[in-house]
Amino acid sequence: MTGETATRSAPGWGVWKLAALLYVFAAAAVAINLFMLALLLQAFGFTALAPVTALTLAGPLGVPAAWAAGKWVRHLLDEAA
Repeated sequence: MTGETATRSAPGWGVWKLAALLYVFAAAAVAINLFMLALLLQAFGFTALAPVTALTLAGPLGVPAAWAAGKWVRHLLDEAA
C-alpha cells in the first residue's frame, strides 16, 4: 500500500451473521461466568445463583457477547484476507 488506508472485507460473513453462528457458545460462556461469579460472591454474603437462573439470565446477556465475538472474528477474517 502506498500511503492509503485500504479496508478489506471477505464477502458473505457480516458481524451479525457471525454473531448468530456464535450465539450458543457466547451464551454458554456467559452462563458459566455468571454462575462462577455468584459462587465467588458467596464470600461477601451473597446467595448462590442456581444453574437454571444463570442459564435464564444468559439468554439476553448472550446477545451482546455474541456480537462482540462476531466483531472479533470479523476482524480476524479481515486481517487474514
